[in-house]
Amino acid sequence: MDSSKLQINELASILNQHFSWNKARMDCFVGMLIGLLKTRTINLVEMSMGFASDAQQESRYRRIQRFIHGHFLSFDKVAWFIMALFGFLDTPFYLAMDRTNWQWGKKNLNILMLAVVYKGVAIPIYWLLLNKKGNSDTRERIAIMKRFIRQFGKKRLLGILADREFIGERWLTWLKTENIGFYIRIKKDAKVPNSQGNAVQVKQLFQFLKVGEALTLRKAKRMTGVDVYLSGLRLEDGELLIIAADKACPNAIAIYAKRWEIETLFSCLKGRGFNLEETRVTDRSRIKRLLVVPVIAFCWAHRTGEWRHENIKPIKIKKHKRLAKSYFKYGLDWLRDNLLKTTAAFSYALQPFLQAIDNIQPIHKV
Repeated sequence: MDSSKLQINELASILNQHFSWNKARMDCFVGMLIGLLKTRTINLVEMSMGFASDAQQESRYRRIQRFIHGHFLSFDKVAWFIMALFGFLDTPFYLAMDRTNWQWGKKNLNILMLAVVYKGVAIPIYWLLLNKKGNSDTRERIAIMKRFIRQFGKKRLLGILADREFIGERWLTWLKTENIGFYIRIKKDAKVPNSQGNAVQVKQLFQFLKVGEALTLRKAKRMTGVDVYLSGLRLEDGELLIIAADKACPNAIAIYAKRWEIETLFSCLKGRGFNLEETRVTDRSRIKRLLVVPVIAFCWAHRTGEWRHENIKPIKIKKHKRLAKSYFKYGLDWLRDNLLKTTAAFSYALQPFLQAIDNIQPIHKV
C-alpha cells in the first residue's frame, strides 16, 4: 500500500473516533472530502472524479449518492468535532446567525446557519434547511439556538450577532429570557419613543451624525415590546447603521461588525470555495447531510491555512493591516496544489489536518 493510501486510512480512522460511522461510510466520506478539495465543486459527478479510490467513477458516484440518500448522521457529533477542532470549548465566543439561499429550477434552497465568529470568518456549527422562500421565523431561530445550548451551554457565549431580518418581539424576548446577549442591526424606520415619549422612526435619533461619527444612547428604548440599547453609526455612503443590543455597550457597533464574518463563510462555501450552488441535490434532508462535506472541507482548509501561516510562511499583511489572503484560501490553495501532485505531496498535504484532529479528545456526550 502506498503512502497516500496509508494517510487516507489514518484520516478515516481518526475521524471515526469522533463520528462513529462504519468503515465503508467513513471511507466514502473521506473520498468525498478529497474529491471536493481537488475539484472545488459540490457537484456530485465532479466530486466523484476526484474521489480517492481505485473503483470506477460510476461506482464512486453511486457511493456518494448512497451516502447522502440514506445515511443517519449525528449532526451533534459533527458540531462537537468542529467546536473542539477550533478550541471553542475552552474560550469565550460570539455566534452569528444568517441565511444563504439560491434557486435550482423552481426549487428554493434556503439555509439558516449558526456559526462562531473567528479570525475574519465564521465557523459553521449547525444549519437548518428551511421549507420556504424568504426569512426565517422565531420558531426556527429558537430551535437552532436550543440545539446549540443543549450541547454546549451558554457559559462561554458572549452574544449573538444578526442582521435586520432577525428582529421581532418573541425572538428578542426569548433571547432576554435566556440571558443571551445580542447585537442586531435594525431597520432605520423601526419605531421607538423619543425623549418626549412620542413614537418616531429610530433614524431620527441619529440624524445629526456625520460620516464616521457614532453614538450609543445611554437609556434603553422600547422597541417591539422589548427594552433595547441603541447605537448608531453614519457610514461612508451616508447610510445609518443602527444596532440594538440587550445592554448598554459603547463597543456595540464594533462587536456587531464581526457579523460580516458569516457572509465571508457563505462566500467560501459558494464561489470562493466549493461552489455550493452547483449541487443538483434539492431534497432538504439530503442537502443537510451533503453539507457536512463542504463544512468539514472548509474547516480542513482553514486549519491548514493557520498552520502554514504560523509554521511555514506567514501571510503578507497589506497596508490596511489586513491579511493579503484569508486563512481558508491560503490553506485551500496549498491543499489543492499538493493533492493534485505526486503521492509524496499528497501525503504531505494530509499531515497538518491529521495532527490537528489527532490532538482532539473524542467526545462521548452526544
